Amino acid sequence: MQMKHSIVALAALGALVGTVSAQDVVVKIGHVGPASGPQAHFGKDNENGARMAIEEANAQGVTIGGKKVKFELVAEDDAADPKQGTAVAQKLCDAKVAGVVGHLNSGTTIPASKVYNDCGIPHVTGAATNPDLTKPGYNTTYRIIANDNALGAGLALYSARTLGVKRVAVVDDRTAYGQGVAGVFKKASAELGVSVVSDQFTTDKATDFMAILTAIKAQKPDAIFYGGMDPQAGPMLRQMQQLGLSKVKFFGGDGICTTELPKLSANSKALDSVVCAEGALSLAKMPGGTAWKARYDAKYPGQYVLYSPYTYDATMLLIDAMKRAGSWDPKVYIPELKKSHYKGVTANIEFEANGDLKNPAITLYVYRDGKKTPLN
Repeated sequence: MQMKHSIVALAALGALVGTVSAQDVVVKIGHVGPASGPQAHFGKDNENGARMAIEEANAQGVTIGGKKVKFELVAEDDAADPKQGTAVAQKLCDAKVAGVVGHLNSGTTIPASKVYNDCGIPHVTGAATNPDLTKPGYNTTYRIIANDNALGAGLALYSARTLGVKRVAVVDDRTAYGQGVAGVFKKASAELGVSVVSDQFTTDKATDFMAILTAIKAQKPDAIFYGGMDPQAGPMLRQMQQLGLSKVKFFGGDGICTTELPKLSANSKALDSVVCAEGALSLAKMPGGTAWKARYDAKYPGQYVLYSPYTYDATMLLIDAMKRAGSWDPKVYIPELKKSHYKGVTANIEFEANGDLKNPAITLYVYRDGKKTPLN
């Protein structure tokens, strides 16, 4: 009889354990980037970073407010298109995700930020650099990378003071990012006594730049600055070589500063003239960069582009704020997110009042023997 009671008790205990396990709370975190179109390599890399963080957090076993939590990534494609970006942002609001990592482009992130603010969901970008993003001061908007003011000014200073550039041509892709970083570079260059001898524009879908480059060649610049992304910078470098412009310095922000650029330029000789800037430390100098990159490469071989360490940190940052607040409810954990002191892979992350990263670093890069190499 005693044995029968014990068996019943064990069965009841087993049922209870099963119930607890079944009641693990699923907390959804959104990720948005261009999973289609010419910038899909960025989107895939960014999603990989967020997914890696989710999987590592789940493997650690996270408890929030006394409840065991399982995180789930809800990945959406904005195709680097502002209208699709706001539609996807609304979709994530309707799905009641706890937070969002993204977007990649300033042109999609800026309009999406209002949608997230209106529905009270925080988003963290590690890629959108236009300073206008944080101007509204939404308590839902956070950036963990330097903005274009730092990138454009840093490149202008290097071009004028270190390389002695006197005449520069500027091209931008008419996006919020491209125009923003080009505008800062032009203003800073003028203040340093550099003449802008040609001011041209293209689109973020173009691949033929021969007319623009021919017009620029006639002005005999020492350098060309391109405000845009690598799917355009690559062909532009190939066409510079065709026009005998390989030795003209080619500057750009983080959008061109990728491991894909050599391939996209077909290893053009003009690649040797590239100087680009990223709004953070180089991987080797990041607090956890080297160890993180080894894990990333083992999980996603050959897929690293640029921003995945930041999307990884952005995801972990949201989770850390939830843990500290004891809640995944944005209303409860946003105050904790705002006062983060998070030791990430990319940096020790703290925020200014407007959601920008405190004390961001910038790193300049060149390409040596087709390999992206930090200058500082």
